[in-house]
This record gives sequence, structure tokens and C-alpha cells, in this order.
Amino acid sequence: MLNRRSLIVSGAMALGGASFARTAQGADYDAFLAGVRAEALAQGVSASVINRALAQTKQPNPKVLKLDRHQPEFTLTWAQYRDRVLPQSRFDKGLDVYSQTASVMGPISQRFGCDDRVVMGIWGIESGFGAHTGTFSVIDALATLAFDGRRSSFFRSELLKSLQILNSGDIAPEGMLGGYAGAMGQPQFMPSAYLRYAADGDGDGRRNIWTSTPDVFASIANYMGRSGWLAGEPWGQEVSLVENIPASSMGRNNTSTLGEWMMRGVRRKDGEPFSRMDIRGALLQPDGPGTQAFMVYHNFNVIRRYNPSDFYALAVGLLGSGIAS
Repeated sequence: MLNRRSLIVSGAMALGGASFARTAQGADYDAFLAGVRAEALAQGVSASVINRALAQTKQPNPKVLKLDRHQPEFTLTWAQYRDRVLPQSRFDKGLDVYSQTASVMGPISQRFGCDDRVVMGIWGIESGFGAHTGTFSVIDALATLAFDGRRSSFFRSELLKSLQILNSGDIAPEGMLGGYAGAMGQPQFMPSAYLRYAADGDGDGRRNIWTSTPDVFASIANYMGRSGWLAGEPWGQEVSLVENIPASSMGRNNTSTLGEWMMRGVRRKDGEPFSRMDIRGALLQPDGPGTQAFMVYHNFNVIRRYNPSDFYALAVGLLGSGIAS
């Protein structure tokens, strides 16, 4: 049995070891940040911008690491996902917000070859129409995840891109807020998406996706327009099935004309024939026979460029169509 002196010595050694580990980690993190600093300088980022930005992170953020390592692993049905992300309250809020912003959004959507429906859908799903944009420092979150090592190359690249954004003067480091994984502002762009798609909607020369709603609208519309959105065309529609259709015939890559689908028993939701027979579409029935079914078109796949999930694209399409149809 250990005596009291042994316990004290053992405890002191343990505390010393923990202190050494923290000191070593701190030194490693400092070295990591020094490497980021050197790389950003080589890319032309101002030293003053780098200093101000990296002042946002002193050590790996334990909350970011916890959220990243303990993401919930569960599978939702389409009905469960729909009920979670599309409550009636979200439609009600969207209708109210759209009545206030349509005069600004409409011309911006047209300018980028997009439609208000998809802008409203994405804006609503990503941030509740700007209500929830994240409270994490993007610099701190990306630096933490780049240092962590699990996906270090991806997050290091995003961190360097975030420094390029700051160098352009669009936002101050203290205002660059987002989610724990670095998705930023009201449209939840990663820095790489920002550099490619963020746009100035209010004409002030900056691309502020955090607090400027015209810039948010322009950025989402630009993303969709450059991803191949066909203005004035539908993303899809709910349909009814006169008879069951094998799952092997469904999926977004199994396209046929609406005339051909009608011959197999597909109708509009109200049971009436489609108005055009030549349009090509694909049939989705996410929860299987006897459940909600959709006919989806080209623009559905464009929405998936924003987030490659059928559930996400359906939710965006339904929300936008329910608000700005």
C-alpha cells in the first residue's frame, strides 16, 4: 500500500506531467501558428492583418474539438427531417421576411440569373433568415481544426483563405463569425466558397455576408447562377403515384419525360396530368412505397451543388416555393 508521502510525490509528478503536456501543446500550437503566418505572408497577406487575425486564437479551442469529435450519428427518415427543418413557423417567418425584402431581393436575383424562391429557401435553411449565423471566431475554429490533425490539410487551406478574405477588407477579424467548423455568416459559406461566390449586393465595394442582407442575397444568387440555375424553371414538385414504381427506377439520375412517367402512373399531387409532356424529370420517394413522392428537375441538382443531400435540396425547394411562389 502506498503511504501518504508516496501519494504526494505521485500526485506532484502527475501534475508536473500535465503541466508539461500543456506547455508542450502550447509550444506546438505557437509553432503551428508561426507556420501559418509564414505561409500567409508568402501569399501576400499583410503582416498587420495576420497579427490581428491570429490574435483571435491563443490555444486549441476545446469546445470546437468536442463538437467536431462528437457529432451525433443517427439517420433520419425524410419525414423526420422534413418535420425538423420545415416547421410551419419557418414558413410563417419566411413569408413575413419576404414581404419586407422582396423589393431588394428580386432585382438582385435577376442580376445573377437566379430566382427569389431558391434564395429564400437556402437563406431560411442555413440561418433561419439570418437569425442564427454562429458565434465562433472563424479564425479560432479553423486554426483549432487545422492543428488537430484529423483533417488538417483541408482546414489549413480554409484558414489561409480566411486570411485572404480579411486581407481584402470585407470584414474585420473580430466580426468574422460562424459555426464551429468555419462556415460563415448568413449563407454559411466556407472561406473557399466565399472567395468563389461572395458578391456585393449593396454597392459599397465589400462582400459582407454577415450583416448586409443585399450581400447575402447576391452571394446566394451568384452561387446558384454560376452553378447552372435555370431562371424561371421549377426545381421539382410533389406528385402522386397511381401504382407503385420499383425503387430501381427512381433516383435523380433516372430521368424520363413526364409523358413517359405518366404512362407509369405518375400524376401531379392533385391527381391531374402534367401540363407538359416533354420535360425530363426524375422520381424520388425517399421513405419508400406509400410515402411522399417528388418529381425533380435540373434545378434540384443545382441546389445539391450547395449541399449534396437530397433531403437538403427538397427542403430548400419546398421552403422557397412555399414563400416566394
